[in-house]
Amino acid sequence: MQTRQLGATGPRVSAIGLGCMGMSEFYGAADETGCIKLIHEALARGLNFFDSADMYGPFTNEKLLGKALKGRRGEAVIATKFGFVRDEKGGYHGINGRPEYVHSALDASLRRLQLDYVDVYYQHRVDPAVPIEETVGAMGDLVRSGKVRHIGLSEASSATLRRAHAEFPLTALQTEYSLWSREPEDELLALCRSLGIAFVAYSPLGRGFLTGDIRRLEDLAENDFRRNAPRFSEENLARNLAVVDEVRALANRLGASAAQVALAWVLAQGEHIVPIPGTTRLARLEENLAAIDLQLSPDELAALEAVAPRGFAAGTRYPEERMRMLNL
Repeated sequence: MQTRQLGATGPRVSAIGLGCMGMSEFYGAADETGCIKLIHEALARGLNFFDSADMYGPFTNEKLLGKALKGRRGEAVIATKFGFVRDEKGGYHGINGRPEYVHSALDASLRRLQLDYVDVYYQHRVDPAVPIEETVGAMGDLVRSGKVRHIGLSEASSATLRRAHAEFPLTALQTEYSLWSREPEDELLALCRSLGIAFVAYSPLGRGFLTGDIRRLEDLAENDFRRNAPRFSEENLARNLAVVDEVRALANRLGASAAQVALAWVLAQGEHIVPIPGTTRLARLEENLAAIDLQLSPDELAALEAVAPRGFAAGTRYPEERMRMLNL
């Protein structure tokens, strides 16, 4: 397994991690026993970086990960997140970045994960009502107490990232990044590199769309949240598929899958980038990990840019109300 350094002082992690969100919610039903087996198979293949959040489930994803990694703590680098406030029935109650909430949220996550500490603790979304210095100061206290090894932000702006890093050194920024979500190229990728912060790319396969296997809304489960995402609307789906089919054709010429080309492209954008695609299927896990060995040449990267240019995606990646939570 190839590895990459997580920030200037963080651990070395597998070049591709595993996003665990879909094992508990958002993409339709998933089998807990099968997901635990998948996590064990990932460990066997050298993947050691696992990403969760308290809101996934809600609350059940951390429990699943804790159960899967019980007795194997030393083999895994575990990341989780706080910020979205949800209740047991799944309702949303805003974002909370107040220092007292940071501490209570982490204690609850540790209980669910059955851990004494987490390796990376992210603020899931920036709370516009709380100065970032106050939130990150509290996260720094968690590091000093030994409950957290490293901290990071998710979907933060470059200005917020600078302020947060000045308050307490960040190890990672987690933000969506893929062939069809390239906004981090404006400034964030270079800023992370200059500050010694790892860039953890979630949804590097465009929430599965870049595999080319999602052709119609009917391909998604009735309770799949992508049905409400503008990029997956019927109108935008057809427009976006035209580009994805070009990516798939290029992948065929390389003897690879569209997913492998999309992941190899993300990996090629910088050694400080670690993509964390999610899956509940072993075949997909193996396919994703094989992308690590797919080295795209300059000509192949240029060809990919030609068929999937920046900004090609039709529709926003979240509904309007969720878009307002990004880049704060």
